[in-house]
Amino acid sequence: MSTVEELKVKYPDANAWQIGDSPELANELANLVLRGIKTASCGSLSAFQQEEPAPRIGSYNIILNGEDVPVCVIRLLSLRLVRFCDVTEEFARKEGEGDLSLEYWRKEHQRFFIREGSYSDDMELVAEEFEVVEVL
Repeated sequence: MSTVEELKVKYPDANAWQIGDSPELANELANLVLRGIKTASCGSLSAFQQEEPAPRIGSYNIILNGEDVPVCVIRLLSLRLVRFCDVTEEFARKEGEGDLSLEYWRKEHQRFFIREGSYSDDMELVAEEFEVVEVL
């Protein structure tokens, strides 16, 4: 089993993070990434601007499960700004959650961003697409 420190030697400047806002959700979403179902994610622009180092196309990220154990490494393929209200069915499907519909995506992400304290229908999101480069 690789530790975050060992992986950062192999992937310098990689960020290590959980997807989601609870250990249960982090486990569920990490599993979707490992199975190749989840190939995209998004976050509020304000949260993105606080990341150090800021993600960039081609950068690596270490995905952690709900227990902060590394499960895989991903590489960012694209980053783009999109308003919440402009997210497409295609992007919702790439997020890989629930029934893969835009309706499910909107309901769950609205709930997430309300908990984060940043929701508005026209809020700017950073939409990321990625590929798994190493399963741990």
